[in-house]
Amino acid sequence: MAPLTGAQVLAQALKQQGVQVVFGIVGIPVVEIADAIQAEGIKFIGFRNEQSCSYAASAWGYLTQQPGVCLAVSGPGVVHALAGIVHSQVNTWPMVLIGGACETTLEGAGAFQEFRQVEMCRPYTKYSARPATIAHIPAVVERAFTSAVAGRPGASYIDLPADIIQGQAPLAVDPAPRFAPAVGMADPVAVARAVELLARAKSPLLVVGKGAAYARAEEQIRALVDKYQAPFLPTPMGKGVVPDDHPRNASSARSAALSGADVIVLLGARVNWLLHFGRRFSPTAKLIQIDVCPEEMGVNVPVAVGLVGHLPLVVQQLTDSLAGPFVADPEESEFVKSLAAHGRKNSEKQNERYLSDELPMSYYRAFAEIKQRLPHDVVLVSEGANTMDIARTVFDFQQPRRRLDCATFANMGVGMGYAIAAQMYYTESRVVAIVGDSAFGFSAMELETAVRARLPLVVVVINNSGIYFGLDQDQYEERRDALPSTALTPEVRYELIAEAVGAKGYLVRTPEELGDAVDAALKSEGLSLINCLIKPGGQQKLDFKWMSK
Repeated sequence: MAPLTGAQVLAQALKQQGVQVVFGIVGIPVVEIADAIQAEGIKFIGFRNEQSCSYAASAWGYLTQQPGVCLAVSGPGVVHALAGIVHSQVNTWPMVLIGGACETTLEGAGAFQEFRQVEMCRPYTKYSARPATIAHIPAVVERAFTSAVAGRPGASYIDLPADIIQGQAPLAVDPAPRFAPAVGMADPVAVARAVELLARAKSPLLVVGKGAAYARAEEQIRALVDKYQAPFLPTPMGKGVVPDDHPRNASSARSAALSGADVIVLLGARVNWLLHFGRRFSPTAKLIQIDVCPEEMGVNVPVAVGLVGHLPLVVQQLTDSLAGPFVADPEESEFVKSLAAHGRKNSEKQNERYLSDELPMSYYRAFAEIKQRLPHDVVLVSEGANTMDIARTVFDFQQPRRRLDCATFANMGVGMGYAIAAQMYYTESRVVAIVGDSAFGFSAMELETAVRARLPLVVVVINNSGIYFGLDQDQYEERRDALPSTALTPEVRYELIAEAVGAKGYLVRTPEELGDAVDAALKSEGLSLINCLIKPGGQQKLDFKWMSK
């Protein structure tokens, strides 16, 4: 039996850990790794930019609960992929980055793309290491995967020098076992205190975070909502854990729900900028926080009860201990009736925006046209400032993990990487990426990646010719010598980029054209890009509801 190379040992170790797909970009010295990965039957999706493939690996980790794997070349490749590493660490999604490195014998000699990669990645990962020998590779891989998924998920980094990749193991290399993370329940005494608070609550609110979606706690949380009958508020990526059409959904009365609740239960949600640091909670509100991470308890707002454990198990404990609804008749609750009134008022205002015939279209008019045509099981990737912020209030989801956006780290450039990873995972569903024109610019060439991988994505570029806001052609010409920093070239023909790489492109200006293009794209077996021109907006003061004043 011929001895194995380091690349082959790595590929076998990845297969041992259950890896199905690797996202990356090859080059010296990692080409042999990609070849060995494919020889083991693992899919390799070659990208055009390391940031995009690292974001794809990050999204894969969120969708599968298994570390998404990214392969990058040494030096600049690892630096670029650091974007996905930090993104995964902040969002607490499991990811493993594998980076090539110069030969160990050339360290300090000014070798090709030499860089201190292990040290660079260490502050932003749960584990960062280099195997000392080829025989050590399986143990390092196992530790990296264990670290990525254990406790609070996060990122790991594996550094592989060229001589380790290309060298041969003198002896047979033993595989490392696949790690199965342990899960735990909350302290029963703390659960009893939480139940006591909930029993006394007059206006309770359940906040469903993306941690609940990641933990696959939808069955338990739906049972909790149905038994306790409290209003619930999903965070953007928590949508669908409980169906958006559930009567207790308070999304349309978000501000009133946050400020009016006397007891708030945080279900895999952090009190960060997405929840206004808790500053919109009532000063007298009592918080019950459920999280896998003890250090998360009480961040920004003190908690009355902290329940540490695996979310599905802890929610089940809570539900089993509750006697029933928070009041005898929830429909007669003043809190429920107040939220319903606020919701109707806000929905009426929203509906007026959907029906506008003004041209160029607004975000709301464009989204309304898209929304009515999407299949019920669509997977929606949303990226961009206004594009993402407004889309959060428009699109509804009945299933969890069907909405992906920039999440906690709020970084641009995730769109195409996310969409590719999502379509690799949801093979039987359509993936639609609705991205702003500025955001699309970060990863536009990944259209070619998706076409090469034969992924039938639908990409809608919401084109307002700017970052936040743009200028129309006349305004642009008038100010060409001193353009605002937010201005992009008016009406860039993004659909022609799609056509250049073998996809179908559409340019639309009206709701009718947009609707026809969406219908045609959803019927297509290949990738389609719709360049949707909307009202530029001119120069405006930046003001988003999530902004801290």
